[in-house]
Amino acid sequence: MRDLLLFGILLAVLPLALRHTWIGVLLWTWLSIMNPHRLTYGFAHDAPVAAIAAGAILLSLFTSRDKLRMPWTPAVVVLFLFVLWMCITTAFAINPSGSLEQLNKVLKIQLMTAIALMALQERKHIELFVWVNVLSIGFYGFKGGIHTILTGGSSTVWGPPGGFIAENNALAVAVIMTIPLINFLRVTAARRIMRGGLLILMLLCAVSALGSQSRGALLAISGMAAVLWWRSPRKIFGGLILAFVGVSLIAFMPESWEQRMSTIGTYESDSSAMGRILTWRFCANLAADRLTGGGFDIYNVGNLAIWGAPGSTSVHVAHSIYFSVLGEHGYIGLVLFVLTWLLVMRGSGQLRKASKGKPELAWVFHLAGMCQVSLVGYLCGGAFLQLAYFDLPYNILVILVVTHRWLVDGRWKRETSGAFGSGSPVEMAPLPSSSGPRALP
Repeated sequence: MRDLLLFGILLAVLPLALRHTWIGVLLWTWLSIMNPHRLTYGFAHDAPVAAIAAGAILLSLFTSRDKLRMPWTPAVVVLFLFVLWMCITTAFAINPSGSLEQLNKVLKIQLMTAIALMALQERKHIELFVWVNVLSIGFYGFKGGIHTILTGGSSTVWGPPGGFIAENNALAVAVIMTIPLINFLRVTAARRIMRGGLLILMLLCAVSALGSQSRGALLAISGMAAVLWWRSPRKIFGGLILAFVGVSLIAFMPESWEQRMSTIGTYESDSSAMGRILTWRFCANLAADRLTGGGFDIYNVGNLAIWGAPGSTSVHVAHSIYFSVLGEHGYIGLVLFVLTWLLVMRGSGQLRKASKGKPELAWVFHLAGMCQVSLVGYLCGGAFLQLAYFDLPYNILVILVVTHRWLVDGRWKRETSGAFGSGSPVEMAPLPSSSGPRALP
């Protein structure tokens, strides 16, 4: 039944994707992030559904009448330089054939990132893109939250097999990154019942993240809470609310959760943590020795013996977006990677500044702010996870860049309502006061 439902959706959407590239982008995003075919038990489980969607998108570039235009912002330029550098490091990799396999996966994601940047033009495109990302991850947050409640937090929450978020730690950070985006949809929703449903989803996602028993997730949610508190106009009240919610959720978790979180401060006695630190040292040594790093396929006993720990028989991946990029692509790769996200954060700040105090741009102000909070979660939690090439943060980059273009092009003058009629200044949360009109820097 699930297999037939999945292919029914695919067959229904594919003709629309051929006519409109942006619809194909939504389809690809759903299939790539949620991996719904991995939830089936029949012929669809191993079917190349993402490849089918990608093929439709590529065909639509020639059949669609939509105007496609690349927004060449600094963040986009640096991202493409990073992708080009990854191709170079693969050519000079320690194991070129093994690295080429991972490069193919990364290039597919970045190709779709580039097409999304060109195709998403209107406000409804942007909002629907946010919805697809939210529902794709939020599904697992909803399911994981209920599972955690029913089991009293004693059972670990896992993601869909075969994707970036299959591991409990990766799923937890992805769910945490989604919470600010859910909050954006809640704030801008036109109907009260939708706002209530999204609030429940936010709470279940938070419970699911804690139920993953991920230390990286705890750091991610702590970083996001700090940003939300700093932005709060009433810091004492906001701090009390955050503390109450945090304590309430933690009090629900079992003793095993507290014991695992306590190892953050006693990492020396944790074999998993020490294995990661050993791999970080290995990545740093490898990058210092090779300008291009070692390529994607570097984690084996032989390489550890040369650049890491001679005699070691235990092999760990870096479990860090920073050290994985450093070891795989060298210091040049790490600089391009970090610079990309610094420019994205700067761009989101510019969006908030340009839209502050303007009721007609209230949705832009809230979207940019929540995307910033989401990226803080990624940059904090990702320090301990292998998520450097995960789709979701690059989709947030897309959201911010195309929103910037929407604003610069003056579309706000004629596109006054969202995908579901959202965005009424009366219904949305009030904006901070502004001393006068602002323009994009």
